[in-house]
Amino acid sequence: MKETTHWINGQFSNQRASRHGDIYNPATGQVTATVAFADSTLVDEAVTVATKAFQEWRHSSLTKRTQVLFAFRELVHANKKNIAALITAEHGKVLSDAEGEVTRGLEVVEFACGIPHLLKGGFSEEVSTGVDVYSIRQGVGPVAIISPFNFPAMVPMWFFPVAIACGNTVIVKPSEKDPSASMFLAQLWKEAGLPDGVFNVVHGDKEAVDALLTHPGIKAISFVGSTPIARYVYETGTKSGKRVQALGGAKNHMVVLPDADLDLAADAAINAGFGSAGERCMAISALVIVEPVADALIAKITERMAKIKTGDGTQGADMGPLVTRVHRDKVASYVDAGVEQGATLVVDGRLVNVAGDGFWLGPTLFDHVKPEMSIYTDEIFGPVLSVIRVNSYDEALALVNNHQYGNGTAIFTHDGGAARRFQNEVEVGMIGINVPIPVPMAYFSFGGWKNSLFGDSHAHGTEGVHFFTRGKVVTSRWLDPSHGGINLGFPQNS
Repeated sequence: MKETTHWINGQFSNQRASRHGDIYNPATGQVTATVAFADSTLVDEAVTVATKAFQEWRHSSLTKRTQVLFAFRELVHANKKNIAALITAEHGKVLSDAEGEVTRGLEVVEFACGIPHLLKGGFSEEVSTGVDVYSIRQGVGPVAIISPFNFPAMVPMWFFPVAIACGNTVIVKPSEKDPSASMFLAQLWKEAGLPDGVFNVVHGDKEAVDALLTHPGIKAISFVGSTPIARYVYETGTKSGKRVQALGGAKNHMVVLPDADLDLAADAAINAGFGSAGERCMAISALVIVEPVADALIAKITERMAKIKTGDGTQGADMGPLVTRVHRDKVASYVDAGVEQGATLVVDGRLVNVAGDGFWLGPTLFDHVKPEMSIYTDEIFGPVLSVIRVNSYDEALALVNNHQYGNGTAIFTHDGGAARRFQNEVEVGMIGINVPIPVPMAYFSFGGWKNSLFGDSHAHGTEGVHFFTRGKVVTSRWLDPSHGGINLGFPQNS
């Protein structure tokens, strides 16, 4: 059986691992490969390699870095379908969704290609007699990226193109559930001309994560995952003196006002609720409908749900399986809990009939959900859409603002004043107006509020450049031959 090993210093690691994990094809339920788990010794080796490579890469010219980034961009674009196939085989999402993930990741690569402009500092001449002041930004050193299973290509690509463009070296710790995309990208970096040791991949579980979080050679950590783990990563990393950006969980609301286009809203709820089997941190899982349009909208959503084909992502299905059997059963347990707590189960995804032993759960819809129910309070991370009926805009806004998560939200309306008020008043980091999944373009930054983000820096965009660099301000005086001798006082204007 194939074993996925680590990528260190521009090559596959030949170190024998004492522990391994199984990699499944979620559509068949079968183990297709194993992945080697790194211990602290191997993590230390990777950090040593990255530290050595940093000394050279940080002094590479911006022209050289940009050339490598452009070459990498072309290679990823040419291999988009190959990367998507790896994602579908290990994650389960349909091929079109996997290919779209790679495309969104490429946007960050393209953004990072503009690093010569993004790293420009400021300059003030003659701030005092013969004195100039200017600012520069420099890479921080070796950085670690700990990424989740749901976007095995896109999420690492939120971070490593910017990190590398800024002169840092990188160690990626992908999810052990679907590690092959990161390994493929590592080989493309080498083909693009990136020096060995600048991009490394180590696999593993908590042991590898803890080794990265506490290793003195790692200067910054980027993480995406559940809120409990994001909090742990942030607290452990910062306690070890590291710069940390930790993006956590979400419960994204979609507010529908009575004047909204209900067909548009129904299409949006379907796509944002059940795309990628709901395994998205930006998925819509709470549909807040302002009466009196709930019955009409639910009817339209139910009609569309009946047309969703659940099945193997390589066989033309609309929605694939969940990533593991354990996760599938956990999501199904939330459906059980919703019924027990009194919500109305309109469409039961537990009844989906798909051939084979995959990790199947069909699209699920609840109505009459109350704020105290677990299907509303918790991040389910599956194809479960909950409808909460409210009587006013103010009630809808309060519902969103009172939730512990603040990642993304959307409002559907024809009223520009209501939309403008919503974007101003809602306590959420990313807002969609008649857009259900408001993931920003790469030149803006991605991240939420409240328990959806730990740290003060979002992913990519200008904030990403600032996260992966440190600022310096230089005050400079070059004396000309006419200077008048020693002066121990502060610089004076004359």
